[in-house]
Formats: sequence, structure tokens, C-alpha cells
Amino acid sequence: MIHRNIRVTGRVQGVYYRASTADMARLLSLKGFVQNEPSGSVYMEVEGDEQQVNQLIDWARTGPPRAVVESLDINDGEVVGFKIFEIRYSTHR
Repeated sequence: MIHRNIRVTGRVQGVYYRASTADMARLLSLKGFVQNEPSGSVYMEVEGDEQQVNQLIDWARTGPPRAVVESLDINDGEVVGFKIFEIRYSTHR
């Protein structure tokens, strides 16, 4: 099991990026969360089998149809042991 911290920049808010990420993560049996950031980016922490995590990362480089992904910043993290994959709603709006 691996853990990745991923920040996605570009036009990624208001285009169903979080919902689409959650759908894809659940399809791949991954655990963690995705949330909007005040900067306009999307941040996620993902845990699971390396192959499935890499599949999600590959998908995240494009995202849903209306997204315009400029970059992904990917870092290793410590395994937390998430039980589900959830959308977290920020309070900055």
C-alpha cells in the first residue's frame, strides 16, 4: 500500500473535478479524500495499491471533460489508513 499527496492546478474547480475524482478513486478501490483549495487548486490524498494509485494519477492529468489541468504536484506520504474515499468540502467560500 502506498500514499500519495497530489495537488492539481489549472481550471479544476467548478468542473466536477472532485466528484469525478471520487468516482474514479472508488472504481479503483482507493481510499482517501479530495477537496478544493482556496488557491483554486484541488488537493487529494490517496492510498491503495501502487498500480491503482498510478491509474488515478494518470486520469488526474486530464480529469473530467471540462477541466483544464496545468500541473500535478505529487509527493509520497505516510499511510494513514483511510477507510473510504470522500469529498471534503472546504469552508473558504
